[in-house]
Amino acid sequence: MEHPRIKDTLVEVPGGQVFVRQWNMGRQNLAPIVLLHDSLGSVELWRGFPEALAQATGRTVWAYDRLGFGQSSPRHEQPSTAFILEEARLYFPAIAEQLKLDEYILFGHSVGGAMAICIAAHRPNRCRAVITEAAQAFVEERTLEGIRTAQTNFEDPAQFARLTRWHGGKARWVLEAWTGVWLSPAFRGWTLEVCLPRVRCPVLALHGDRDEYGSVAFPSRIVKGVQGPARMEVLQNCGHVPHREQEPLVLKLVEDFLQNIP
Repeated sequence: MEHPRIKDTLVEVPGGQVFVRQWNMGRQNLAPIVLLHDSLGSVELWRGFPEALAQATGRTVWAYDRLGFGQSSPRHEQPSTAFILEEARLYFPAIAEQLKLDEYILFGHSVGGAMAICIAAHRPNRCRAVITEAAQAFVEERTLEGIRTAQTNFEDPAQFARLTRWHGGKARWVLEAWTGVWLSPAFRGWTLEVCLPRVRCPVLALHGDRDEYGSVAFPSRIVKGVQGPARMEVLQNCGHVPHREQEPLVLKLVEDFLQNIP
């Protein structure tokens, strides 16, 4: 089996530097896949999935730590309630330009899936396809309950130490950025409605039937709202992290979805 070559780099974005990792399959004729992590995620937290994804699809895979996360520069102010749109309009374009990503496929987990939709809407001529995984499309009570439960669990020092493992001294900011924005009354009315109709590329929406942060109303809204060809796959007996809980199935679904996309 062909193994990708792995390379790390730092790129400049407004407010600091972003850590990027590339799994290079050496095939320039296929659009690469860019991974967008969840609210507590990082490049390292994808673990072995990016390499497996590169091998399954034959495509180069990129992943980056958003500003304030993982090995990227720290942030001190809390993100605004428009942080999802800001990733699409401010940070991702700067990253794509420096990495010379003229065309790409986006794979976003959780809030990274919402960001993928917004990036595809913002740059429709560059995005060849979008895969959302456990993505939110609006704010459900189940979403808020899941965040409140996680917030309580992270009061346990042993639980919080897990965050520190991935984010170092930025761990407290990462946790408070997530809970502070999502639980704020100002964010209660957030939806993907402004972006969905502007997405014209193919979309695959993956969702676990036992996702503790949102119901299948999320992927349903995504596939109904976009303009391009779209389909929803609900994974049985699966929670919020399908690429870890059911990696072989996720890889197969993505491989089949991308079969005819250059």
